[in-house]
Amino acid sequence: MAIFGNKLLPLRPKTTKKMEQGLFYEVCGWVASIGMILGYLPQAVRTIRTRKTDDIALPTFLMMAIGGFCFMLQGILHKPDVLWSLFLTNLVTTTCSCIVFGIKIYNDYFKKKRDS
Repeated sequence: MAIFGNKLLPLRPKTTKKMEQGLFYEVCGWVASIGMILGYLPQAVRTIRTRKTDDIALPTFLMMAIGGFCFMLQGILHKPDVLWSLFLTNLVTTTCSCIVFGIKIYNDYFKKKRDS
């Protein structure tokens, strides 16, 4: 304890429950981010490499891109601090969704053109 004026103050600040919860939430956010990216990236990479999109549902990737974009906005606009784990995860997954969506549109367009 240190004496400051007429008050006794602790030499080091106490770890508060709120600080511990904040750290827990931050770690959970980053673990979830890594899990989401590692779970989603292999499918996106495979689709990008092979260009095969016959078994992919177009509305799924469209909705995933829209949802990811909204989560990116939520992460970047969060006050008082930016939620980087939320923003970065959804930046990667939204980018992949848009690429796969574009490949799917391209394949479907040219497939219909070839079949006609």
